[in-house]
Amino acid sequence: MRTIEIFDSTLRDGAQGEGISFSVSDKLTIVKTLDAFGVDYIEAGNPGSNPKDIEFFQRAATLALRSARLCAFGSTCRKQSAPEEDANVLSLLTANTPAVAIFGKTWDLHVTEVLGTTLAENLRLVRDTLRFFKDHGKEVIFDAEHFFDGYLHNPQYAMQVLAAAQQAGADVLCLCDTNGGVLPDEIGRIVGTVCAAFPDTRVGIHCHNDSGCAVASSLVALRAGAAHVQGTFTGIGERCGNAELSTIIPGIQLKLGMACKGDLADLRHTATKLTELSNMTMPTNKPYVGASAFAHKGGMHIDGVSKLSRSFEHVSPEAVGNERRFLMSEVSGRTTVLAKLASVAPELTKDSPQVKRIVDRLKELEHQGFQFEAADASFELMVLKALDRFAPHFSLSMYRISGEYPFPDGEQSASAMLSIQVDGTQETTAAMGNGPVHALDTALRKALSVFYPEVAKVRLTDYKVRVLTGQEATASTVRVLIESSDGDTSWTTVGVSTDIIAASWQALTDSIEYILHQKEAHATCQ
Repeated sequence: MRTIEIFDSTLRDGAQGEGISFSVSDKLTIVKTLDAFGVDYIEAGNPGSNPKDIEFFQRAATLALRSARLCAFGSTCRKQSAPEEDANVLSLLTANTPAVAIFGKTWDLHVTEVLGTTLAENLRLVRDTLRFFKDHGKEVIFDAEHFFDGYLHNPQYAMQVLAAAQQAGADVLCLCDTNGGVLPDEIGRIVGTVCAAFPDTRVGIHCHNDSGCAVASSLVALRAGAAHVQGTFTGIGERCGNAELSTIIPGIQLKLGMACKGDLADLRHTATKLTELSNMTMPTNKPYVGASAFAHKGGMHIDGVSKLSRSFEHVSPEAVGNERRFLMSEVSGRTTVLAKLASVAPELTKDSPQVKRIVDRLKELEHQGFQFEAADASFELMVLKALDRFAPHFSLSMYRISGEYPFPDGEQSASAMLSIQVDGTQETTAAMGNGPVHALDTALRKALSVFYPEVAKVRLTDYKVRVLTGQEATASTVRVLIESSDGDTSWTTVGVSTDIIAASWQALTDSIEYILHQKEAHATCQ
């Protein structure tokens, strides 16, 4: 079984993505996260490029990494100069990393038109720079920049650059599709040629996603003989991003029959954590790790996967740290609902009258505009109510919302007053907020905290509004989805009304009712 090296460039190539900015603390956390997952190399940036990276490398040197090797990144020395005279080259030594990644020109167009030197001088820059780092005891990864474009334009010169790098002691010849425009079949053909020409040197692949083929090209390159793959864990990077390691790694282990480091059971957790550290939201349809990767909606699909999982799933969700989800909608049949009910009422069967009642209620609510695909908490409450297994924890007596303009304190534009009852005891309170929903949410949790202190931990983490009947303009029906968290778990609820405040109130109260019910159920089980 061939073993593939995993080289993560989240902190270098990933940081070049639009909207990405890592603090030093973020970078250190990312290093620890990638090391815990088990990648081979972590490319951590250019130590001479800015003060932030200088500080990072100083602090990173104190980390006790389990398996990953830190790698500093830089270029060949400047034309008509020696490596020992180049400040950027010398800065890589101060980073104190066991490995360095050095990029050099392999496309003759870049050598003459961008670098502004001769083809012979460029070969010298590659040889001298790589030999300099080998003499200083570094593992050297040569990033052959624009290699595929260069090979297609002038294959003889592109191969000469690789030969110069190998002669200087490069440990890895990494072929870069820097523009991201070469298609997988060409990638595979060229990688196969390079592997045959340099059988004693590890060949790597580095793809960008400008043609949407970065993952495919990377896997094809590995099949063609490459032993080292570069990318960013979540696919972030310059322009359209880099090859996505969270897709490539399971592809290596589950599809190609090859080995690589990385605990697949921790794949989704690692991808989620790195996405959050990048201050981004993970797309739900991301392969293997997205929330929708194993989400089934069609009745035939759910029936099939319930009987035989591989009939509609190419891998097991547990194999990559994910989970199967059944989505509720108007196309759901009894089999779909029954699969969804397994955790709430496992004793029900397909012929149980309660199942028909739940299906009918589901279709009625969806006709009104409710949607339970992303609102599992509201669906579970609906089921509990239909089964007469739910008792409300509070009831609303009244609420009143008011807003002002200009804002009295520059921020808090609205106030809410409400009165609730819990077991016959009434509690009335008020709160200010950045808008009416925020004010209402704050007032509700403030009132409920008198009876249920645990509610104080609940926070609204996401709020979405969808207009359902746009032709009615401002009188349209709206759907509100609210995601909440208590710091340990997250759940989503839904509300629908022609009044956006009323829809928000439905979702808010479902959110609180759900977590209170869960706490009670957990306490009963203990």
